[in-house]
Amino acid sequence: CHSDIHQVRDEWGGSVFPMVPGHEIVGVVSRVGSAISKWKIGDVVGVGCFVDSCRHCEACKEGEEQFCAQGMSATYNGYERKPDGSLDTMRPTYGGYSSRITVDENYVLRIPTGMPL
Repeated sequence: CHSDIHQVRDEWGGSVFPMVPGHEIVGVVSRVGSAISKWKIGDVVGVGCFVDSCRHCEACKEGEEQFCAQGMSATYNGYERKPDGSLDTMRPTYGGYSSRITVDENYVLRIPTGMPL
């Protein structure tokens, strides 16, 4: 997506470096947390522009995570979340061109079996 180029060049301002761009990702689940039952290792999945949000503010409750009051966690050029839900500005998110990415289970979509990657 051309937005990756804009972000790398910081043409829109606010780029977080170091940066690994890439959103709208397809990949294979390599690990899951102990409380996760929706996904298993080997599942083929897709991820959009976000990997997390607070899910407690009015915008998140209305399905408008891009307007999260605490800031949504973008697939890249954003920040991971602390256990209290606030953004951890010391831990940037790295996108789909990285070797691995951590995504909250609610921001993962199943890719149909047999669909070519």
